[in-house]
Amino acid sequence: MLIHQTPIWQRLVAHQHSLAHTHMREQFAHEPNRFAQMHSTLTGLLFDYSKNRITHETLDLLCELAEVAQVKEKAAAMQRGDIINTSEQRAVLHTALRLPPNSNTAIYVQGENIVPAAQAALEKALVFTNRLLDGSYRGATGQAITDLVHIGIGGSDLGPQMAAVALQPYHQHIRVHFVANADDAVIADVLSQVCAETTLFSIASKSFGTPETLLNAQAARSWFLQQGMSETDIRQHFVAISTNHTAVAEFGIDEAHTFPMFDWVGGRYSVWSTIGFPLMVAIGSERFREFLAGAHAADQHFFHTEYRHNIPVLMGLLGIWYSNFHHAESHAVIPYSNRLRRLPAHLQQLDMESNGKHTTLQGEETPYATGPIIWGEEGVNCQHAFFQLIHQGTRLIPVDFIVPMTTPHKIGTQHQFVVANAFAQAEALMRGKTFDEAHAELPHLPEPQRTELAQQNIFHGNRPSNTFLLDELNPHTLGMIMALYEHKVFVQGAIWDINSFDQWGVEYGKRLARIILPELNSNSALTHDASTNGLIHYFRQCQSQQE
Repeated sequence: MLIHQTPIWQRLVAHQHSLAHTHMREQFAHEPNRFAQMHSTLTGLLFDYSKNRITHETLDLLCELAEVAQVKEKAAAMQRGDIINTSEQRAVLHTALRLPPNSNTAIYVQGENIVPAAQAALEKALVFTNRLLDGSYRGATGQAITDLVHIGIGGSDLGPQMAAVALQPYHQHIRVHFVANADDAVIADVLSQVCAETTLFSIASKSFGTPETLLNAQAARSWFLQQGMSETDIRQHFVAISTNHTAVAEFGIDEAHTFPMFDWVGGRYSVWSTIGFPLMVAIGSERFREFLAGAHAADQHFFHTEYRHNIPVLMGLLGIWYSNFHHAESHAVIPYSNRLRRLPAHLQQLDMESNGKHTTLQGEETPYATGPIIWGEEGVNCQHAFFQLIHQGTRLIPVDFIVPMTTPHKIGTQHQFVVANAFAQAEALMRGKTFDEAHAELPHLPEPQRTELAQQNIFHGNRPSNTFLLDELNPHTLGMIMALYEHKVFVQGAIWDINSFDQWGVEYGKRLARIILPELNSNSALTHDASTNGLIHYFRQCQSQQE
């Protein structure tokens, strides 16, 4: 039986209809303890979900939905290493990467305890990081490393890059650059800023065959040699994060500088592994341990807290509530912190690559909506862009506000201004503005102009939002918030009965690209559709004109 066929789903449908004329403004007026009863905390974090179109009955029903979907049991299966990525026959164990050092926990995959190998891989990367940062590791000409260029794409780039940007106040002295896009402008810009003698390149690809990553890696290799460095020097200036040791060796990278990955970690969940190497170099090994500890704290909360007070479970259930019962098609993530400006991009991959699926684990077409569109931008900037749509548009768009409470910079009242705006936007979305309120704000205008303009200044309100307050944006709280979103995605995938850990939609386009690529530079006959054939012909024509 699919989840939408269960009695609890039908009760939620009826319950949503019963709340059709309930407005949050009135709920807050009649419930003075609403915030007190509808927020949860973890060390360093507060989650306020009181500004949602819900009652306590809604929460009870949603928690019952989680029970029926066996979210707790499925989470336990993930934690102990069961094969839950059934299409690829893999365990899903990113949480194992966050276990404390020297953990006594044993997790068996195919009869092998994977914890010692995971911790050994992490330790290898951290020891190398320490050598880079203390200057004991040097380049081929004896100079200390000043720059790291990290080459990856997708999960090998988005998570580490986002975290490195977020934690800039904790950066050490080695500059870290990221290259992901195969557009040659990206790597050209980065290479123009570095010196071959003092630069280390890290190539992140589980298979060491990711087309975009290998294209950029080969470009970096060629540039390195063109700068007067030798083939032998590659061993000193290139490291790899991969499982394909043969391909890594053929590239010229020393096995001692190859950091292992594991097939039980998906790319978008891999920042906690050796894929986090550029973040390690950026903030140092001690801070990286704090980052892992924050994520582990979120894990413990998720695995051991009852649904009603479980932050990622509540996040996931509220997302289900809007996607499936209010028919919201998107979800906005708005960090009121310039440091967190890359967080929406990371969450886009995490959520949409995980839950953008239309078939269940049994291969049945899902008759209900899954994975919403995740989007967002940093506040306050975005208030002057798309907030008009969120406030007065015709689409329901739930919002997550993420707001650090402190700043390391003491410049005027900048931070207070940002915080005030975050709180005000959440309040405005909830309250709205009635015609009478809008009319009263325009006493200087004559009728009927006053009435006409007041009509345009109505805000229906009742627009839902969650607010996350971080005591401080630091490695621990960043790890925590990232892990909470991971578990939110898991909860929703568990309820929708989909596989949140494969990505066939990513692979299909790549396969077609491998067919088209050689056709761009040949005169071979084309067998695509008329549009694709026409586009290829036009590219050939433009190329011939440049020759």
